[in-house]
Amino acid sequence: MLTILWFKRDLRVHDHPALAHAAAAGPVLPLYIVEPEAWAQPDASARQWDFLAETLLALRTDLAALGQPLLIRTGDAVEVLAKVHARHRVAQIVSHEETGNAWSYARDRRVAAWARGQGLPWIELPQSGVVRRLRGRDGWARRRDAFMTLPQALAPNALAPVAPVSGQIPGARGLKLADDRCPGRQQGGRAMGLALLDSFLQGRGQDYRRAMSAPVSAERACSRLSPYLAFGALSVREVVQAVEAARADRRGQANWHAALKSYGSRLAWRDHFIQKLEDEPALEHHALHRALDDLRPKSPDPGLLAAWATGQTGLPFVDACMRYLTATGWLNFRMRAMLMSVASYHLWLDWRATGQHLARLFTDYEPGIHWSQCQMQSGTTGINALRIYNPVKQGLDQDPSGRFIRTWVPELAPVPDAFLHEPWRWPGAAGFLGRRYPEPVVDPANAARAAKARLQGPRAAPDFRAEAARVARRHASRQNRAGDFVNDRARRQPRRKVMTGQLTLDLEGGA
Repeated sequence: MLTILWFKRDLRVHDHPALAHAAAAGPVLPLYIVEPEAWAQPDASARQWDFLAETLLALRTDLAALGQPLLIRTGDAVEVLAKVHARHRVAQIVSHEETGNAWSYARDRRVAAWARGQGLPWIELPQSGVVRRLRGRDGWARRRDAFMTLPQALAPNALAPVAPVSGQIPGARGLKLADDRCPGRQQGGRAMGLALLDSFLQGRGQDYRRAMSAPVSAERACSRLSPYLAFGALSVREVVQAVEAARADRRGQANWHAALKSYGSRLAWRDHFIQKLEDEPALEHHALHRALDDLRPKSPDPGLLAAWATGQTGLPFVDACMRYLTATGWLNFRMRAMLMSVASYHLWLDWRATGQHLARLFTDYEPGIHWSQCQMQSGTTGINALRIYNPVKQGLDQDPSGRFIRTWVPELAPVPDAFLHEPWRWPGAAGFLGRRYPEPVVDPANAARAAKARLQGPRAAPDFRAEAARVARRHASRQNRAGDFVNDRARRQPRRKVMTGQLTLDLEGGA
């Protein structure tokens, strides 16, 4: 009984429930399909592909060591599966459940229809705390936590050789991806992810809570595991269990215990946000609160969009963050939120356009987290408190010395420290702004006030609360007063209620 094991965003052999299930049934043919159409989507980029290709190389090595190399084919998924099925007389397809973008969702529906037509079973297994066909959020946290405590799936000792030819991994140019210089991009592969996990738990993570908000300190203090989780080089469960083991080892060390508890909470919120997209795939394209779908012009101002996307807004801290992200493929969560907030409120740009740009820049792009956060930070969920970041205050708070700004916006070198965050107030700005560095595209304070005024109308509409209640029932977390997900014991308490203040807990980008 030959099984096709279809790899997607689960590029590992360790703690891989689908691999364990397939291997228990007999010979396994591991397959990865490079889909050019997927890489033609507006949320895809060469930096993401390069990271994935490096991870595929590592996976191919690991599978070859087990006895059966990874079969790599390029083309449409249905056509590739049909050819492999015809050649190898496949008995079933096994894969993990995928919560991807709208394109991958439509692709899976086509594959499912084809498999049914062939009488070919397609078994999909969960690999995280996300629950498919969930009827409601009550009890979700308990189910998620139960999954995380299960033993990790063991890789088989060996795989019987089925197909010796593995196939080529194309380059980004072969997929017609635009040039994408990202000199600071993280390197793909499971070994790199494990090394980061070890260094985080052995040293870097001690300052996680204190240092995760500022971009300079966050670069080291954050786990940096997000791309390895996004593409499945590491499983969420193995990271959760490693964090819990480290917490137990450091029970008497207050800083460590608090830091690892905080990080564990963010891993839980990771699944929480992906669950939103699983429950409502349309949120990638439509506002969760229907009255807010047309809040901003669908065709954004091209000048403002370009200034924001290239780090030329004239707002130094915003520009520094965007340039850093462009060069590295990563940015800490608070600064991600600020970039989306400034784009949505101060520049009044639609979250779909700005979200696609950020998606391409994030090496760790995870659709469920990304689109849920784009909506939260742009105020279109209808259930979250509005957070309009003050970009000047954020700079003063998170980069008080100006070190980060001076690194990434070097044209501001002549500006004295006292005016670095607001160079338009510098007496020497005349002849400098507009020539060596842009004048601000908006007045931050006036733009924030205008955004608040624009939001009053739809939020005061008679049916706004009813629609917000619908969104809350479907998507809001169930929390206790401490901000933790409600467990069985808490669920029995009569004071349990739905909390909608999700912005009170920052989620590190991609965890």
